[in-house]
Amino acid sequence: MKKTLLLFMMGCICSVSFTQTFSDDFESYTSGSYLGTNSPDWTTWSGTEGGAEDVTITDANASSGSNAIYFESTAANGGPADVVLPFDQVYNSGNFSFEANFYVEAGKGAYFNLQGTLVVAQVWALDCYMLQDGTLKLSNQGTPYINANYPSAQWFNLRVDMDLTSNVWELFIDNVSQGSFSNPTGQIGILDLFPVNPAGQGGNGISGFYVDDISYTHLPANLPGLNGGVSFINQISGIAGLSYDVVATARNLGVLDINSFDLTYNYNGVDLTESITGLNLVSLDTYEHTFATQLTPVLGNNDLTVSISNVNGAGDDDPTDDSKVISIDPIVPAAGKIVVGEEATGTWCQWCPRGAVYMDLFQEQYSDYWIGIAVHNGDPMTDVVYDAGIGTMIGGYPSAVVDRGADVDPSAMNADFLDRLLTEPTGVIMNGATWDPVSRVLDVSVKSTFSQSVTNSYKLACALTEDGVTGTDASYNQSNAYAGGGNGVMGGYESLPSSVPAAQMVYDHVARSIAPSFEGSSIFFPATVNAGESVISNYSFTLPADWDENNMHIVGLLISPDGRIDNAGSTTIAEAVSNGFEVGPNLGLFGGFDYQIDDALKVYPNPASADLNIILTTVKVASSNMIVYNAQGQVMNEIEINSNSGSWKYTIDISDYAPGVYAVSYTNETESKMKRFVVE
Repeated sequence: MKKTLLLFMMGCICSVSFTQTFSDDFESYTSGSYLGTNSPDWTTWSGTEGGAEDVTITDANASSGSNAIYFESTAANGGPADVVLPFDQVYNSGNFSFEANFYVEAGKGAYFNLQGTLVVAQVWALDCYMLQDGTLKLSNQGTPYINANYPSAQWFNLRVDMDLTSNVWELFIDNVSQGSFSNPTGQIGILDLFPVNPAGQGGNGISGFYVDDISYTHLPANLPGLNGGVSFINQISGIAGLSYDVVATARNLGVLDINSFDLTYNYNGVDLTESITGLNLVSLDTYEHTFATQLTPVLGNNDLTVSISNVNGAGDDDPTDDSKVISIDPIVPAAGKIVVGEEATGTWCQWCPRGAVYMDLFQEQYSDYWIGIAVHNGDPMTDVVYDAGIGTMIGGYPSAVVDRGADVDPSAMNADFLDRLLTEPTGVIMNGATWDPVSRVLDVSVKSTFSQSVTNSYKLACALTEDGVTGTDASYNQSNAYAGGGNGVMGGYESLPSSVPAAQMVYDHVARSIAPSFEGSSIFFPATVNAGESVISNYSFTLPADWDENNMHIVGLLISPDGRIDNAGSTTIAEAVSNGFEVGPNLGLFGGFDYQIDDALKVYPNPASADLNIILTTVKVASSNMIVYNAQGQVMNEIEINSNSGSWKYTIDISDYAPGVYAVSYTNETESKMKRFVVE
């Protein structure tokens, strides 16, 4: 291991700049020893060295000398090894170069990331996935930058050169450039090595790789006098028919202060220029500008160029950094497709403001094609059924799943969203409703009209969400790691305290209920549904008085056999009432208890533990049936019923039922009823 500070004398005026270099070839350690406990530079994600998170030195394979470090995992979420190299400081200007030699075993994958501060998990700068098929992906929290190939089962050199001043990053494999890009995170503070090969990136869940000869070098910037540059353009993931803000970041890349400049964007042969004045940008400060005129993408792959000019009313000293270019290739969504993003969050979670910001951002950008649902945990907005369901799909908080795919950070939903938006749905959802403001009973119909034949392995569910939720007690305070701005800008949370008082918090997209279960139900699906046919399910909810029906949305969900959300539909209660309620089997397993003892179908006691009594009042019918289901739609009991008119009592033994929620369903040729009960 070496750490060297080199002093270079530059020119006859004797100005100086310091180059910082670091390298570690692992030759100074003993094979079998822990890296973190023997190195003053390396540590682990949690800071606990010498345990499961630490990595041992190995002499089994090396690119130079005899030693290297080795990572392996077969866990879907990777780990437990997770080693971290904090750099000497956070670098946000000058030229920074990171490189290492990797050996990725055949049929396995590798991963590392770069972060933007000296504290783990605060600011992501770069993710590098090396998949088992030889594909290498560079991205930042789901925004893809470069896809390349690497040689599997042999040593190769990977290098990332970063001009942090003008924000140009370039990837090299064995000294051959694989492309360059601009990065919204313009600073570097940490290297993290972690064995994971996630299915969400195309991996097979198996990682195994050696790392050797790690090094970085930093050369400070030599800035001209007056120089403005464009350092970043926010990526536009264009959808045909929508308009987008053009947001660009200008940076003072000189020594002298900048107080004004012009920014111009050029797209599809048209220039649009806006003047920015009244600034006081000191050296290396940035300014983010949103153009007043939005951009509407045209079909095809076209460049958007943003340029700076007229700096302080004149030119500047370096025109080479005056512009940036991105490509926009808008997509045409699949007909009728709407994508659902479910975010796992909680008021106790200090990083969860990130989820709130990105859920709002997606709603703003993609409202016609996007449904956001914030599933709370451990706070007053928790729905226990929804929380338990999403808990099986995530590895921590905050997390998100798009159409119930892979677990991703809420800031990284874009790639999955665009992929799912192009996926043809099997059915299109229509919500209807009736609403009684006195009893506060909301009856919902969810209808899926299928474009292709399906079996009853598909399921339907209905969720309720609410915007504008507030509270008064401390349990509504939002924990906030972005307070003070030390962890970056996050939608205004950087200006709020570390515990945002309930009086300042408004929660949107809040998951209030899901019926009949997180997984949905196919109880009343025919064995086969032909193309062009529809399936209708009904759900009953009794809304608590503190839920604002004017801020609520009904979300109908069609769930495919693999558990993913095939399609969805979202309406306000008023819109659903306007659509009209359509009668179908009632799947309101999670409706309120208030109306379970005052109509033709009664169940008691509720909750129950040994015997359940069912009273049914009927008129004479030709055929009818009564079935007991669990929350997953599985048949627990079929009851022979009397088809004559009258009131009939049935008692069933439920002593061997597992604790949980169940339902009794009665149907005949003219009506259907369903009541839920709980087994303790």
